[in-house]
Amino acid sequence: MSKLFDHSLRSASPDHAEIVRKYELYRTIVEFLAALMFVIGSIFFFYESLLYAGTWLFLIGSILFGVRPTIRLLLELKLANLPVPKEFRPYGAPPVDEPVSR
Repeated sequence: MSKLFDHSLRSASPDHAEIVRKYELYRTIVEFLAALMFVIGSIFFFYESLLYAGTWLFLIGSILFGVRPTIRLLLELKLANLPVPKEFRPYGAPPVDEPVSR
């Protein structure tokens, strides 16, 4: 698992770059929804009749903020398991799945 959080994998091939683009989009949508839940929940706290709904919106927003690092971890796992085609490896670098002999 030494390939986790290896930033060079983000652009190792067009497939890698496309996966990063998709996961970044998912993360941005989740962040936006979480922020929206918090803003609406905050407004609801100004009205006694909406306190219960506001509390639920805060809980949903908190859960969404927890989903954000989960998406990041899923992206890293996906990138770490995606093979790098030979033409995208640096000169002399072994294939990703081959151990480096020392």
